[in-house]
Amino acid sequence: MKIHYYLGWFNNLFPENLGRVIQEDITDRKSLAMISSNPSNYEDDGGTERSWLDQAGIMFDEYHLINYRVQKEDAQTIIQNASVIFLLGGNILNQNSFLMEYELSDLIKKCNAVVMGASAGAINMSAKFLCSKNFGDEVVMNSVYEGIGLDNFSVLSHFDLENNIELVQSELSPLSEEIHIYASNKDCAVRVKGDKIDVFGNVFLISNSKIRKLDETL
Repeated sequence: MKIHYYLGWFNNLFPENLGRVIQEDITDRKSLAMISSNPSNYEDDGGTERSWLDQAGIMFDEYHLINYRVQKEDAQTIIQNASVIFLLGGNILNQNSFLMEYELSDLIKKCNAVVMGASAGAINMSAKFLCSKNFGDEVVMNSVYEGIGLDNFSVLSHFDLENNIELVQSELSPLSEEIHIYASNKDCAVRVKGDKIDVFGNVFLISNSKIRKLDETL
């Protein structure tokens, strides 16, 4: 059964309820593959995201960080053998380009690993997403990009939603006519397990230009 976690950002650690669910979902702990969002910055080692798993008692036999220090073929092998794949937070478009350059997206879609993404990583897991100057993205003009497409929806993750609800609704209205959008702030998660979607924290659904807060189910 496919399991995907679209995470916001956690300043400390996974909240107890969420950590317990993730712990139960990750049964195979042979190998963790972390995909950088700043693959040229070798100081970006995924330490924060890894600490969330460590503090939840989720340890692995092997840890791999995929960036430009790893050859393309080796990166593909690491993904194919991973128990858990974690797309790290940071720069959305750098990570998106890296996934295409290293031809990792299809491998991630086909694998049986639990796939997780935090902030930028969660956005890149989605089918498509909007990059906007009003969201703080470094783009000249607003554009919709293709993500990995693990699930047929879009994600806006780790954005100050509560204080910008009208902005978010306005910016994402056109895309929401094509595809459901799950929008959340930090300390939030959307979990897809098989055909079931669960949410943790303050998560909003934007669909057909309308926005509504979802009930927490985790």
